[in-house]
Amino acid sequence: MDETLAVQINGLRVGFGNRDVLPKVDVSIACGQIVGVLGPSGAGKTTLIKSILGLHSFQQGTIRVFGHTVPSFTAMSQIGYMAQNDALYEDLTAMEHLLFFGRLGGLTLSEAKARAIEMLRFISLDEDAHRPVRDFSGGMRRRLSLAIALLSRAPLLILDEPTVGIDPILRKKMWEKFSALKSSGHTLLTTTHVMDEAERCDRLLLLREGRIIADGTPAELLERTGTNHMEDAFLCYSCASEKELA
Repeated sequence: MDETLAVQINGLRVGFGNRDVLPKVDVSIACGQIVGVLGPSGAGKTTLIKSILGLHSFQQGTIRVFGHTVPSFTAMSQIGYMAQNDALYEDLTAMEHLLFFGRLGGLTLSEAKARAIEMLRFISLDEDAHRPVRDFSGGMRRRLSLAIALLSRAPLLILDEPTVGIDPILRKKMWEKFSALKSSGHTLLTTTHVMDEAERCDRLLLLREGRIIADGTPAELLERTGTNHMEDAFLCYSCASEKELA
């Protein structure tokens, strides 16, 4: 077991019916990095994430999270997850959500309360702590989903489009939090469509039609393509990949 790796994927193939969504993925993610998965809608980003979480069955390959083979409860217990679509209970308040998920994650009641207060303050929902989620806007729901993902202090955070619907001020604050988490040893895997967010990552995986078409630091990808902006770099790799698949 390589203790420096948070995620290790070998020969992963995920298909639905006769179509391969992820034909073959080989990638390792080191501990203590922010890794971004960048790609258009339908590229396979969410399928890749759900496979790591053990929420998708796969036809071939192996996935390990901190050395534990997926799917397993041990692997899942190491992950904090923020889904692309908010999975919240309409009748529960923000505080009730955090207490519920905190207790589910193994925190004591006093620990869950302390963490809930901390997270509600961080996402600027402390004044709305006792309002039911049915009264929340889309942005408030996204903030609560992020708080739930951060609640347990899991060593691996998987965030699927975490800043969609978030205002610029809070988005900046979230990325400051992500950097602080990385500095404390956490590993973050995030999907994004936002190019300036992609450039904040330590490493980028560019995904197209279920294949990793580029892998490197933002600076490396810009240098390899001779471009100055990540969007242009992605277009360069996409065009080259399209020619290969033609």
